[in-house]
Amino acid sequence: MKKQTFTRKSAVSLPLVNPNAAGIDVGDTIHAVAVPEDRDPEPVRSFGTMPCDLEAIAAWLLRCGVDTVAMESTGVYWRPLFNLLIQQGLEVYLVNAKQVKNVCGRKNDEDDARWIQKLHSCGLLRSSYLPDDEQEALRTLVRHRKTLTQDRSRCVFRMQKALELMNVKVHTLLRDITGKTGMAIIEAILRGERTAENFLACVHFKVKADRATILKSLEGNWRTEQLYLLEDSYMNYQYLTQRIALCDVAIERQLERYRSETCAEAAPACEAITTKRGNRNKPAFNTCSYLKKVLGVDVMAIYGISDIAALEIVSETGTDMSKWETSKHFVSWLNLCPNNKISGGKLISSTLMKKKPNPASQAFRNAANAVQRSDNWLGDYFRRMKAKGGNKYATVATANKIATIYYKMVSCQQEFRPVELAAYQEKYKQVKIMYLERRLHELKKEAA
Repeated sequence: MKKQTFTRKSAVSLPLVNPNAAGIDVGDTIHAVAVPEDRDPEPVRSFGTMPCDLEAIAAWLLRCGVDTVAMESTGVYWRPLFNLLIQQGLEVYLVNAKQVKNVCGRKNDEDDARWIQKLHSCGLLRSSYLPDDEQEALRTLVRHRKTLTQDRSRCVFRMQKALELMNVKVHTLLRDITGKTGMAIIEAILRGERTAENFLACVHFKVKADRATILKSLEGNWRTEQLYLLEDSYMNYQYLTQRIALCDVAIERQLERYRSETCAEAAPACEAITTKRGNRNKPAFNTCSYLKKVLGVDVMAIYGISDIAALEIVSETGTDMSKWETSKHFVSWLNLCPNNKISGGKLISSTLMKKKPNPASQAFRNAANAVQRSDNWLGDYFRRMKAKGGNKYATVATANKIATIYYKMVSCQQEFRPVELAAYQEKYKQVKIMYLERRLHELKKEAA
């Protein structure tokens, strides 16, 4: 019987781009580090996560002649090691976990580190966007303020639920129970007031409901456990309001430092904007003035951009737009453009990429939703896109427009010069007429 011969498959080798590259698999208690095989008899080692272990990692990498390191962005475990390696003069790539996903098979920390090192040495990894120290401090404070604001909103919902369970229909009379009348009624309830007529002194003269309706809505079933929940939620609301005020002071102080770091000349102060509706969660300081000093342009002049949205965008993106080559790169980073998938020359999918929402992207989406009923060209564009593809389609498309305007304003240092609504609509009509004429000409050629 003839022996079967096997032909050995040739391996495909990739060009070596970073010969001095290392890979690190980051964990809570163990960091697995891989260096090129010719640098150490044991090219893959596991270290702890204590400060002395991090120092040992940096010393070993320098001893092996490593000058660039790639690590996976796992939770917040990467931060201490990342900061230490930067201080040691190493180039550190913080990589999205999707880019370093290993092939199916057995998985352990050492193999993951070796795989990251292999990909990085071949130049197949891209570093994530990382802010500088001053911007990171501002971003941390703004994100913390947003968390405090969300927690305070939950306290309002709990107060409203407690009142509803006691059949006190305050929320049917008032648009916001945290206003002057709502808080006065809640404070009177917590002081022990139970007679409906005595609550009339708490009602502001601007409340439109008549006296009889107000009296009926305040005849509650005063349950002890719900009164306790109401008091607890009220105290938490007041506490979080104080913490938000202190956080505003810290953000204002950081904006002063950020301005001194980013711009040498002070830009002219921005006047308070009165055309936009006020927001109860608005910062206590003049956001427009600070941001114009930092950016050099008034980004709050863009339709839909509020104080909070502008502050979140600046804290997430910084002042240097050169990190993104073009506005298209910027909106792609924000995930505000279709993720086109082409196979066989045909577009098979154009849905948005599934990834963790970016706070700056969410701010642009909120700005897009804010203009959908406005009487300007962006509002007209939103309504036209909504008729074409639905509300979500219109939100993303309009947010893309607003983000592009923001990028060009900051990068080119140009103020916002909006197009008149009538001129915009006339231009769109002309474009539509040209399209229909071209289509008619094509149909005539087909019929001939």
